[in-house]
Amino acid sequence: MKVALLGGTGFVGHYLTEKLLQHGHMPRLLVREGSPHFSKQTQPFEWVRGDIEDNKTLRRLLTGVDAVIYNIGILRENPSKGITFEKLQHEWVVKTAELANDQQVKRFILMSANGVDLGLTPYQKTKLAAEKHLPGSGLDWTVFRPSVIFGNPYGKLEFVTMLKRDIIDSPLPAPLFYEGLLPSNPGGFQLSPVHVEDVAECFVSCLDKPETYSDIYTLGGPQRLTWKEILTIIAKTLGRRKLMLPVPAFAPTLAATALDRFPWFPISRDQIRMLLKGNVCSGERIFKLCDIQPHSFDEETLNYIAAQTGEG
Repeated sequence: MKVALLGGTGFVGHYLTEKLLQHGHMPRLLVREGSPHFSKQTQPFEWVRGDIEDNKTLRRLLTGVDAVIYNIGILRENPSKGITFEKLQHEWVVKTAELANDQQVKRFILMSANGVDLGLTPYQKTKLAAEKHLPGSGLDWTVFRPSVIFGNPYGKLEFVTMLKRDIIDSPLPAPLFYEGLLPSNPGGFQLSPVHVEDVAECFVSCLDKPETYSDIYTLGGPQRLTWKEILTIIAKTLGRRKLMLPVPAFAPTLAATALDRFPWFPISRDQIRMLLKGNVCSGERIFKLCDIQPHSFDEETLNYIAAQTGEG
C-alpha cells in the first residue's frame, strides 16, 4: 500500500515512516521547502517537496496513493509566520480530505489528541473541528486520540526529553503544580503516557482493518501516573533525586501570560490549563484489536534519556 504521510518529518512522523516500511508499505512524505528532511531509515521511500498550502503540491502528494495519514499538529502558534491552530489542525485537514476524495483515495487516518472534546483551548477546539468534518467527508476514516507520547526523539521535541531539559536538569526544585491558593494534592493530576512505538503500530496496523473505519480510539499507556510520579521516574532513570516543591498554578500562568508569545518561553497558558486537567485515557480497545503489548513508563523504557548524556 502506498501511503501519503503529512507530518512525517517530526518525532512521531519518524516512527510512522519506519512502521510503514516495516509493514511493507511505501510512505510518501510531504517535506516543506527549505526544511531539511532527516531520516534514519535505510529503506527507500518517496517524498514530495513543497507546502501543504499549495494545492498542486498536495495533489502530487495524493496522486496514486491508497491512504492518507494526517499527522500535522502544533503545541504553540506563531501567527506572524502563518502557523496557527486553525490552519494546521482544521483548515488543512478539511482541504486534504477533500483532495483525497477528488483523487479517489478513501482511507484517511487523523492524529488528534485525548481531551479535545473538553474544548478548553484553541488547540483542542481545532482538533475537534477536524474530527467533526470526517463523518460527512465520504472517506473511510479513523481518528486516534493519544495521551502524552514518549520515546526516543532522535533530536526532535518529545515529552520526557523536554521535562528532563526544563525541570530535572534545572537547578531549581521541580514544580508540583496545584490549582487554588492552598496546596491541595500538589502534582497529583494524572496522565497516561503512551510509547511512540505503540502509537505508530496502531496507525499502521489499522490501515487495512475495515472494523476501524468511522471510529475514534483513545491511546493511553498501561499506567495512570501523577505528575509527581512521572518526574520521579525520570529523575530515577538518570540516577538522581530531585527536590520537588508545591507551586500554585497561577504563578506560571501569570508568567506565561506575559511571555508565552516568545518561542523561548517553555510553556503557554493553554498548555498549563490542559496539563492541570490531566490527560488520562485507555488504549486497551485498540491495543487488543492490533495485538499490541504496550510499553510501560519505567526506567528500562526511558533509558534513551540516560544514554543521551551517559547518566543513570
